[in-house]
Amino acid sequence: MRVRVERATFDIGVETAAFVAAVGGAGAVVTFTGIVRDDDGRLERMEIEHYPGMTERTIASFTERAVKRWSLIDAMVIHRYGPLKPGQPIMMVATASRHRANAFVAAEFLMDYLKTRAPFWKKEIGFSGENWVKPTLDDEGAVGRW
Repeated sequence: MRVRVERATFDIGVETAAFVAAVGGAGAVVTFTGIVRDDDGRLERMEIEHYPGMTERTIASFTERAVKRWSLIDAMVIHRYGPLKPGQPIMMVATASRHRANAFVAAEFLMDYLKTRAPFWKKEIGFSGENWVKPTLDDEGAVGRW
């Protein structure tokens, strides 16, 4: 199990290849990468803040929970902080299991928890102002099913 919270960008292909190479016995690997989106062309950047130490412990806790619950061979979470431009990766989740169903559901669990329970604070900086991002009712509903 690997959890990284870092400022630097990461290469999705390199991370995926390294993860796959390390998960002997896996019959399935699922990856998901979140990207900074700009739906209407008004986003200059997103700024993500966190509490070092606490953030890693929190993410490690629910990643460990996913590994146990779905009998994963391995799991990885990478999450960035600092200023990010539209189109840049924010986070990546990778799960490996003997069968695809467990890998998919565990990845979805991790994504839902990252979106709603990981201690990150996200601010969108637009060309005409800024606002803090809050979880939506859909986000809360998604995490509520676990």
